Amino acid sequence: METNQTGRARPERHRRQPYAHHRTRRLRTTLLALAAASGLLLTGCGAGDAGDSNSSDSANRTGFPAPAPAFTSGGEQNGGKDGGQSTDQDGEQTSTPADKIAPSPDYLSTFALDVDTASYGYARRVLADGGLPDPSTIRPEEFVNSFRQDYERPDGNGFSVTVDGARTDRSNWSLVRVGLATRTADDTAERPPAALTFVIDVSGSMAETGRLDLAKKSLDEMTDRLRDDDSVALVTFSDEAETVLPMTRLDGHRGQVHEAVDELETQSSTNLGAGVETGYATATEGLRKGATNRVVLISDGLANTGDTSADSILERIADERRDHGITLFGVGVGSDYGDALMEKLADKGDGHTAYVSDDADARKVFVDQLPQNIDLTARDAKAQVAFDPETVAQFHLIGYEDRKVADDDFRDDNVDGGEIGPGHTVTALYAVRTRPGAEGHLATASVRWLDPDSRAPHEDSGQLETDALRDSLTDAPLRFQVTAVAAYFADSLRSGALPGNPGLDELATRAHTLAKKTEDKDVRQLAEAIDEASRMN
Repeated sequence: METNQTGRARPERHRRQPYAHHRTRRLRTTLLALAAASGLLLTGCGAGDAGDSNSSDSANRTGFPAPAPAFTSGGEQNGGKDGGQSTDQDGEQTSTPADKIAPSPDYLSTFALDVDTASYGYARRVLADGGLPDPSTIRPEEFVNSFRQDYERPDGNGFSVTVDGARTDRSNWSLVRVGLATRTADDTAERPPAALTFVIDVSGSMAETGRLDLAKKSLDEMTDRLRDDDSVALVTFSDEAETVLPMTRLDGHRGQVHEAVDELETQSSTNLGAGVETGYATATEGLRKGATNRVVLISDGLANTGDTSADSILERIADERRDHGITLFGVGVGSDYGDALMEKLADKGDGHTAYVSDDADARKVFVDQLPQNIDLTARDAKAQVAFDPETVAQFHLIGYEDRKVADDDFRDDNVDGGEIGPGHTVTALYAVRTRPGAEGHLATASVRWLDPDSRAPHEDSGQLETDALRDSLTDAPLRFQVTAVAAYFADSLRSGALPGNPGLDELATRAHTLAKKTEDKDVRQLAEAIDEASRMN
């Protein structure tokens, strides 16, 4: 298996395994007959066999069925790269481009959890400025995860699992939502202390209004909200990187932090690699045991000097990430934004990204979210959804292309997953085509994570039956409807290939209706963004 710079196994893209569903004796018999006829050997996923005592014990203790090996359906034919109409094993014609919604090669879907929201924030900024975002910057999962959800939350570390769905206007197609939630964020007085190293871009491009000025204002406000036993360090980078404030306990030193922030000024080029490397060195030097140690990178991501490769930058700070568990939180700013670099740094740096375009965004990220959600409740979290081949003919995970994990790596705890804190929800949305007239079990969604302190593995799961699908999207819970609108909006900006997408005009109408019903300003902003896109379409 290929490894990354930290020596950990690198997630591979969909290395699929055969899947034999355990529910009925008749299906097992059919699968064995198919295997004998085709000469294929049906085997279990490598990471979930008897040698994985942790996962086996966990599944037996909790009483839920672990995701099974995958059944590869030879009857489903890919329509080819050119798309056009294709015929699936039920004989139904589809006109969706084959490279967008291709027939599913098996019935497992595995991905690392992600709570990034930068793609949606940046798209809103571009639309507000009168442009259409580049389709390459559209990551649907970040649109979906930008909105509040109503999932039940667990009492301790780990996740609750919610699985629900609703039928779309397109025949036999439904949207299925897999929702994961962590416990409510503790009061700031109860969380562990924080040791935060802010790595701040002071290159010339940061002089634009809404970049360095916004970052300085946000840091000043956040400094006043942090606790006395929290610590802050400041690193700046332009041509070179410099530690302008070593790790400093805030008790009695807030004025020193404010002074360092106020003195930040823009300079010339953007040596982002030097900034990240110096930031991690500063964080390591000021490492606090028992505290949450995190690097917060604030930049427009427009690296033009020194090392500009995310892989190379991460390799240089691999020891700090591996040995000390220091996570990276990326905050993007600016109308011209290096989205790809920032996203890759955060994803492979065991962190996540957000984008801020104005005072409200900055206050939400720095003042409300960061101080409360400093702690971690799960490390290397991964999800796996097992669809039932008796009821499901086809499925497509909406987004998460950069977060896919090989199916048999679900229980390989050496494979990177996502780092998630308290107060978070993670949503994955699937387009699912059920077999005509099929009834019964539809899907089992499982989540696996490591305890942030002991690194002990845990799992939990939830299930969905076909009779639990709502008859229409408008009949679904309001937060499900918001999720669907956000996903279809991202799809419209990127490809427009998802089944049941009603188009921007209808999406705008739905979004405005939902904004009134939910009285949620975030949903109102979604409606306004769709309005902007519709006018330019």
